[in-house]
Amino acid sequence: MRKLIFFYCVGILLLLACSCRGEGRQTDDSDDSIVRDGIAYKRADFPLYIDPVYNGSSDPMVCFNSQTNKWYMYYTSRRVSRTDLKGIERIHGSPIGIAESSDGGATWTYIGDCNIDYKPDPEPTYWAPEIFEYDGLYHMYLSYVPGVFDNWNHPRDIVHLTSKDGINWTTQSVLDLGSKHVIDAGVFRLPNGIWRMWYKNEKAQSDIIWYADSEDLYHWTDKGAVDLGGINGEGANVIFWHGKYYLFVDEWKGLSVYLSDDATNWTKQEEFLIAGIPIPEENTSGQQRPKYVAASRGNHADIEVVGDHAYMFYFSEIPPGGETKGLAVYVQELVHNADGTISCDPTAACYINLNAGRQ
Repeated sequence: MRKLIFFYCVGILLLLACSCRGEGRQTDDSDDSIVRDGIAYKRADFPLYIDPVYNGSSDPMVCFNSQTNKWYMYYTSRRVSRTDLKGIERIHGSPIGIAESSDGGATWTYIGDCNIDYKPDPEPTYWAPEIFEYDGLYHMYLSYVPGVFDNWNHPRDIVHLTSKDGINWTTQSVLDLGSKHVIDAGVFRLPNGIWRMWYKNEKAQSDIIWYADSEDLYHWTDKGAVDLGGINGEGANVIFWHGKYYLFVDEWKGLSVYLSDDATNWTKQEEFLIAGIPIPEENTSGQQRPKYVAASRGNHADIEVVGDHAYMFYFSEIPPGGETKGLAVYVQELVHNADGTISCDPTAACYINLNAGRQ
């Protein structure tokens, strides 16, 4: 998150000047829905979702809510529209917003913010929730900052909370992960029943993606750094798909992808995802940041696997040309290639049905 504010502040001024022609997606897909193997898939909105309160929807993740029989999207609600605040201050003081989908993830509607009881400070900051349901209870691993600041020199913790409805959350503990500067938890259950958490240790000198293991989701043992070749990044997310584990890391120049057979030893693929498609006619050598096709460069993804399909939810700038400025959530379907690598086309329409595995 820390480096993104620089890129955002510079980039948004450039994007505002772009026309819809320059930034629009280049796609010929026009059908509102398609049918594959007897299952209907609906074309996802583009952008998929914009927070109506602060226009700052970021760090999205999705979870099925069995009480309402709908999909919930949780996200950091950055206060982008608060122009009275400094740039970094707008990233602090953020609630966790919730949007719901009744059509398998193609459209989303804001329903409010999470009611979080962890408030040890007057102006709490909540970031990047990791949420899932297990054994009838929802678990959240939440990045917490003790206040609103205009710099990055303050503690950050990962807090474990639980909920019976996915909206009202009760604190269980502040995790001891060997550092007071940890954010962006991603959790996956291994075949042996062990829960593994990947997270960013901001005080690490080299590989800053670390991991911890737990047998019960309440007690965690820090295992140290993940050997990823010394990268700098955040927002780690792990899935198991087509017989392999995949680790996604936001390196602020696109998402790097790592492959593994055991969720411990990782090999990096060459191609980055959502690394940006430059618009040659719109770029000049004097610019600090090139202009990209809308939503082709993004950050901090959550991937939902539904059978042979995998959908990547991420955030990027709202396309220019309209009155609303800020950040939006997008979704793209991932492509599994014959050599085991993963790719996606951010210019293509996404046809989605998160309920396909539940039908």
